[in-house]
Formats: sequence, C-alpha cells, structure tokens
Amino acid sequence: MWAISQQDRDDDENGLRREPKVVPSPWVQFRIDDAYVPEPAQILMELHGKDVLQGKIIGVSDSGAQEEAFAVVEVEGLSRPVVVAMKHLKEISYE
Repeated sequence: MWAISQQDRDDDENGLRREPKVVPSPWVQFRIDDAYVPEPAQILMELHGKDVLQGKIIGVSDSGAQEEAFAVVEVEGLSRPVVVAMKHLKEISYE
C-alpha cells in the first residue's frame, strides 16, 4: 500500500502546489544508525539502556588515586571491550 504524505498534499510556503511524492505506508523499517533525530545512541539508550549484558573480565584497573576500580569486559557481539566500574558488576556462576 502506498500513500501521499501530508506535507506533499499541502501548499508550500509560496502557495505553490508541490508535485506529490509517493511514500511507503505508515509502517516502515530502518536501521538505527540511519536515524538523524534522535541520535542513534539516544534511541539505543531508550530501548536497551536497562538491558543486562554479560561477559568475561579481561583486565582490571589499578584504582590508584580514584575511589573505585574498573574492569575491562569482553562481551560477545561487541567489537570492543566495555569498561565498567567494579561496583556495578555481579558475578555469575556456571555450574
């Protein structure tokens, strides 16, 4: 099913009728990284910001002068390791 967008039905700011454009039905799909507004990072945070990831610790920082240490965690499916404060990590056991 195809529809004419409302914007194309309306006159432009000069009062001239624009050529109507055929656009897809209201239901579409697109990749998150193709979005302009909101930014892809914001979309991901709203959709998945509370998701729980799991992975393997591959390094730990020396907390040094900072109050807390950080872990470097390798997560399957991500191209780069994730740095997370140790206080936010929960141990999982595989039996």
